[in-house]
Amino acid sequence: MKDALAGEVQASFIDGARVAPGVARMPWRQAGSGGMLAIAEADEGIVAQAVDSARRAFQAQRPAPSTVRLRHLQCLKDALSREAAALARLISEDVGKPIRVARGEVARGLQFVEACMSELSHLGGEVLPLDAVPAGVGRIGYTRRFPYGVVGAITPFNAPVNLLVQKLAPALAAGNACVAKPAPASLRTALHLAAAAVEAGLPPGMMNVLAGDKATALALAGHPDVGVVSFTGGVQAGEALARATGVRRFLSELGSSAANVVLADADLESAAAKIATAAFEASGQQCISAQRIIVEARIYDEFAERFAAAAGRMRVGPADDERTDVGPLVSEASADRIMALCDDAISLGARYRLAPRREGLVLSPVIIEELSPSARLWHEEVFGPVAVLIRASDANHALELANDSPFGLQGAVFTRSLSQAFRFAESFEVGSLWVNEASRFRLDMYPFGGMKLSGTGREGVRYAIEELSQLKFTGIAWQ
Repeated sequence: MKDALAGEVQASFIDGARVAPGVARMPWRQAGSGGMLAIAEADEGIVAQAVDSARRAFQAQRPAPSTVRLRHLQCLKDALSREAAALARLISEDVGKPIRVARGEVARGLQFVEACMSELSHLGGEVLPLDAVPAGVGRIGYTRRFPYGVVGAITPFNAPVNLLVQKLAPALAAGNACVAKPAPASLRTALHLAAAAVEAGLPPGMMNVLAGDKATALALAGHPDVGVVSFTGGVQAGEALARATGVRRFLSELGSSAANVVLADADLESAAAKIATAAFEASGQQCISAQRIIVEARIYDEFAERFAAAAGRMRVGPADDERTDVGPLVSEASADRIMALCDDAISLGARYRLAPRREGLVLSPVIIEELSPSARLWHEEVFGPVAVLIRASDANHALELANDSPFGLQGAVFTRSLSQAFRFAESFEVGSLWVNEASRFRLDMYPFGGMKLSGTGREGVRYAIEELSQLKFTGIAWQ
């Protein structure tokens, strides 16, 4: 199929076709290729058009048995499979993700759709023992899950295929239609996937894509015909979208400053290698990238040396180089913000173990030590290739430092002690914890989501399908 070209105005995709671009056009520079995009921002009228199209598509296939839902997912799977190379290239050009990593992202998206298809055969309700009380004798009750109708999916730039598919596939599996509002940097990828899915047989309107930024997202969240909003992004944006959504269902995966704890009995070489990849690959632009590395004092120096060596072995370069591990950041503003966080830390007494080297949007891995608790990096999400080494006196102190954060998405602890592993599992304030894997390690079958300011609800195959559907009880008096 024809690619979304950089020279064209990028407009919304509704009812299986591109919408004519309006007057309001937002410029956007591609992080990987350096080219410029013109984005035709969807106003409230176009948002209403997209939602109405999705509502009509939902009604046309309602009630959708599992066989129909499977066909919808098969269309998405076929689109991802056929367009894998083109989608990876768009991700690399627009976001700056290294091409090798971009290919892995598309492959993961395809696997996720296949997992949702498999899960459909296991989705069920339960029969309730109504006769456990006298008034229930002669009656039977059961539960089933039903779709909301229209799902609003608002996604960030950093994983244009994966984070869209993480919302779209469960929405379709639950029987919903979906209106997606991707970040500007991931718009071309979403448009390409939507067109390919319709070409593969997905009914027009089941996947619409809105072009735009904050105003478009708020208009989508505030539309009364959107039954549930699923958002991945920052805390401030999440709060604004939650207010716009009101009493309707709002799911969110928000900020993080993922802590990775290394205890004295850990395999230091393995921990250093895994955490370096988790901190710096794809320029650290993942919500669960390793940001705070908390290390027991007696092995701190040895670990720090190994960690810096592992970071130094990572290849920094252009997004289209097969060997690149750390490519461009998404924008100049992002690079400036990350450097400002580093400058703030250094001004308050921190020092570099590995100093930054910046060339345009490309920033080399940065390791900072002796961070003051008053520094912004202590509590703010960096979302870049910056890791902070923090010395802990013992395991108790390490756990205390790990929990000293407004966020609680996913964390990690490295230890050979089973008792310490279970202790951290009980007391580490995160939605997901890995033992002897770094914080960026994720599998899609487990419930993924946060505590504290890191959001509400859970993603992951079965869990996302349940979040994007509603439970209904039916009781029958048969006697």
